[in-house]
Amino acid sequence: MKHQEKPPEENLTNLMEFVLLDFANVPYLQGFLFGVFLAIYIFMLMGNGIVFLITKLDPGLQTPMYYFLGNFSFLEICYVPVTLPRMLRNLCTQRRTISLVPCATQMCCGLVLGATECFLLVMMACDCYVAICNPLHYPLVISYKVCAQLVAGSWISGIPLRIGQTCQIFSLPFCGSNLINHFFCDIPPILKLACGDIFVNEMTVYIAAVLLIMVPFLLILVSYGKIISTILKLPSATSRAKAFSTCSSHLMVVVLFFGSSIITYLKPKASHSAGTDKVLSLFYTIVTPMFNPMIYSLRNKEVIIALRKFLCK
Repeated sequence: MKHQEKPPEENLTNLMEFVLLDFANVPYLQGFLFGVFLAIYIFMLMGNGIVFLITKLDPGLQTPMYYFLGNFSFLEICYVPVTLPRMLRNLCTQRRTISLVPCATQMCCGLVLGATECFLLVMMACDCYVAICNPLHYPLVISYKVCAQLVAGSWISGIPLRIGQTCQIFSLPFCGSNLINHFFCDIPPILKLACGDIFVNEMTVYIAAVLLIMVPFLLILVSYGKIISTILKLPSATSRAKAFSTCSSHLMVVVLFFGSSIITYLKPKASHSAGTDKVLSLFYTIVTPMFNPMIYSLRNKEVIIALRKFLCK
């Protein structure tokens, strides 16, 4: 990682607000983008809300797999409002300013919920691993109490590190410019505005990304390596197809979320591009939550049956 030092101490200003540029470079598309993102927001809330409800209410979905899925859908309902409502407000009013405290709060909430999503995806991979590789021990290993403890740990584990990381970043002095070339207050664009020696802060970002993104991703890869190995040893093609179908939905979400997150936070600083960071951020903040209900419902017969019963009621 390239050491970065910004020397202009005489140009330091005590910034009290920032300006989120988001789609300011395409003023002729503001109305269209507002309509698109509003539709995505409504669809995401309704889709994940329905998946959450049917996993809680349908008697046929009271299993550990659907317990994790319900919590994952609830997480997505919490995750997207961190960024999308303000983006919609900016597109509608053209007022793009955000003060220091709301910016720090937005970053902290996004980082905490992002860490929770990483851990929950690991828990879902472990559930899939035990179900396929050790089916006889599944009821003992993955009990309701264990599920509740794993989910609680997923929600809590990232909080101390992410709060400390946010406080560290916003304790930095900032240069004269207050323009954030991004949709929301994220780490890379905020660090671009910081003055002085930010090498320690960059190292902290990389270490946190390795611990909270890369390590969970590697655990999921190891789990799926063993899962695929076990599936290929199954005697019948029907059993193999059913096993692959059980895990393929989760794997699609993993690729979408972790792929964009790893590139954003772990790629070399020299290759950072505002345009690329914007596109990648859309994947892990909006695209994954939007496709989550479709991926899990359209590829899962039990969810489709429960959904039909729910809609009929």
